[in-house]
Amino acid sequence: MNWGVFEGLLSGVNKYSTAFGRIWLSLVFIFRLLVYVVAAERVWSDDHKDFDCNTRQPGCTNVCFDHFFPVSHIRLWALQLILVTCPSLLVVMHVAYREAKEQRHRVTHGDECRCVYPDPGKKRGGLWWTYLLSLVFKAGVDVIFLYIFYRFYRNYTLPRVVKCELPPCPNVVDCFISRPTEKNIFTLFMVVTTCVCVALSLVEAAYLIGKRCRECLLARAGEKRW
Repeated sequence: MNWGVFEGLLSGVNKYSTAFGRIWLSLVFIFRLLVYVVAAERVWSDDHKDFDCNTRQPGCTNVCFDHFFPVSHIRLWALQLILVTCPSLLVVMHVAYREAKEQRHRVTHGDECRCVYPDPGKKRGGLWWTYLLSLVFKAGVDVIFLYIFYRFYRNYTLPRVVKCELPPCPNVVDCFISRPTEKNIFTLFMVVTTCVCVALSLVEAAYLIGKRCRECLLARAGEKRW
C-alpha cells in the first residue's frame, strides 16, 4: 500500500483547514501514520508465526490464534487510517469542483464578469457543509474503531498467556503471545492519539458552528441598523 498517496492528500487539504485541522493533520501524520509504517507493522509481523501453544495437535494453534485475534491490530489500523482520510479527499474534490466551475464561468462570460466563487477554498455554502460533515465522519470512524478494539481486545491490552480449549485441542492448552508488552505499548499509544484526534475534530466542528452563528448574528444586527 502506497501511504505516500495519503500523505500527499492530507498535505493538500492542509491549506483549507483551520488551526485545529492542521493540528489534526500533524497528529495523523506523525503519531499515527508514521508510527504505523515505521514501527507498528514490524511489531505485529510475527504475531501468527510466534504464537505458540504447548501442544502438537495439528490445527490447535491456528484455531486458538483465530479465536483470540479475529482481526489483526495492524489490519484494523490500516482500514481505520484509510477511512479517516477519505473525508479529506471529499473536501479537496469539492474545492477542485468550485475552481473548475469558476474557470468555466470566466471562459463563458469573460474575465470582467462577476465571480461565482471569489475564493473557491473559502468555507461557505456547500463547502462549509462538506467540511463540517467530514469532521463528524472522521470523529465517528475513530469512535467506532475504538469500540471495535475494545470489544475484540478487552481494555485494549493483550495478556502474556491465554488458555484455549477449542477443538481440535485435546484439552485446555496454554498459548503464548509474542512480545505482549511491546504490543500493549503501541496499542495504548494509538488509542490515546485516536482519542486526541476525536477531540480535535469535535472542537473544530464546534468552532465552525460557533463562527457561523456569530457571523449570522452580526449580519442580522447590521440589517436591523439599516
